[in-house]
Amino acid sequence: MSASNPEHPIDRLQDRLSRLPLRERKKLRTRRAVQAHALRLFGEQGYDATTVEQIAAAAEISPSTFFRYFPTKEDVVITDEYDPIMAEVFRDQPADLPPLDALRATLREILPQMFDEDLEVIRSRMRLAAEVPAVRARMFESMSKGTHAVLTELISERTGRRPDDPDVDAFSWAVLGVLQGAIYRWLDAPDEDLAEVVDHNLEFLSRGCPL
Repeated sequence: MSASNPEHPIDRLQDRLSRLPLRERKKLRTRRAVQAHALRLFGEQGYDATTVEQIAAAAEISPSTFFRYFPTKEDVVITDEYDPIMAEVFRDQPADLPPLDALRATLREILPQMFDEDLEVIRSRMRLAAEVPAVRARMFESMSKGTHAVLTELISERTGRRPDDPDVDAFSWAVLGVLQGAIYRWLDAPDEDLAEVVDHNLEFLSRGCPL
């Protein structure tokens, strides 16, 4: 690993996290540890066969503590800290870049370094979201209330249009759709570079999806 450099998104994330109050840093460490135990158990015995009680026992916490960190069992799969850093890198893109170009630049910067840090964790989470209906439904709900809202805010800022503009809303859903498509393709062909698949899909969207 290179020395911390705020120009790199993962280093920015680590810097952001290091500046959290001690209480919040402890919460983050606990959340990540619980998620690691959960993903290991899901891999060993299956999602449906793994209970919250088993995850809590593996992480040496109580079930009630589990639910303080994750409202549902599905949330232990879908929770991460990437949206805020994506927003930060997006806002740093040149002001004259159109939204899709700014997003492509953001993801080209973030994704390779995310994979360097957490490739197998990301793959496990995405595989569960693709294969387990309850996780897939919860991820869609989270995207609707979380990632979609963040993306809409960013597009609104960059274009000067209202967040509730129907075109901004449609644009955000279109982006999420092609990103989801990239993830499914990557899960079926794991030797492909997800960052390249994502960029291809966004470039295709920018051309109006001509066929």
